[in-house]
Amino acid sequence: MPGIEQSAGLAFRAIPELAWLADGENVGSERHRALIAQGACFVAVDDRDRPIGFLSAAAEGDALHIWELDVHLDWQGRGIGRALLEKGIERGRSLGFAAVTLTTFRDVEWNAPFYRKAGFRILNADKIDHRLATLLGEEASHGMPSERRCAMRLEFD
Repeated sequence: MPGIEQSAGLAFRAIPELAWLADGENVGSERHRALIAQGACFVAVDDRDRPIGFLSAAAEGDALHIWELDVHLDWQGRGIGRALLEKGIERGRSLGFAAVTLTTFRDVEWNAPFYRKAGFRILNADKIDHRLATLLGEEASHGMPSERRCAMRLEFD
């Protein structure tokens, strides 16, 4: 999974002020194993059963929180990310969560605009709970431009 994440991150080279993310640190294998053990992770494979994308999520309060959604750069634009997201949403609903949450870039095409198409909404500052505010703060402390980041939530009916 770290290799897929690294490849997916190369797309940030197309955005000069975020290009540094293409060479950033990836989630470690141990963290991936821990998320997989919680049962809300999905992997997309090619016709040779090789991983080409994944979604990692975990229970966080009343929500299933998406920690990572990546598709190998060579496989992007084929609906794989959308299919993984739909599986994550389906899992959150089936487990009885109130919502699915995530943090992302508000102005990067394959980030907030992608999630909006799936029904997520950007949370205004007064609607961001302590958990999501803490995550955004941690991201900022690691160099993420806070003015470009947002928290999103998809409520279940």
